[in-house]
Amino acid sequence: MLPEVYRLSQQLITEVRKYDKKARILEGYRSIEKQNEYYEQGRTKPGKIITNAKGGQSFHNYRVAFDIYTTDYDKAGKIGKSLGLEWGGDWKTFKDLPHYDLKKGYKIKDFQQNKVDYSKYQ
Repeated sequence: MLPEVYRLSQQLITEVRKYDKKARILEGYRSIEKQNEYYEQGRTKPGKIITNAKGGQSFHNYRVAFDIYTTDYDKAGKIGKSLGLEWGGDWKTFKDLPHYDLKKGYKIKDFQQNKVDYSKYQ
């Protein structure tokens, strides 16, 4: 994860652990290959569909997203949003309760086209 995203992930987990001692970060950066593996699950490989993003289409691929485990995703989502993170539980078409990201106004195309000022993430 980029430095600011990492700090926010740690702040989130610290707050969530006040009511859920088992809370933890599951995954931050995800390679293009790993993203494609996740995308294939439930499509060309066994299992439930867990993402709609192919490799290069996920904010995880650009180090600005992470997933957590907790026993209360709604409560954690409120905390994450209070820290300025976007929560996947608010998404309309594909709810992703463990997911958080920090886009800073950028769209996925900005990351794909290398039009992101990464100094904003220090």
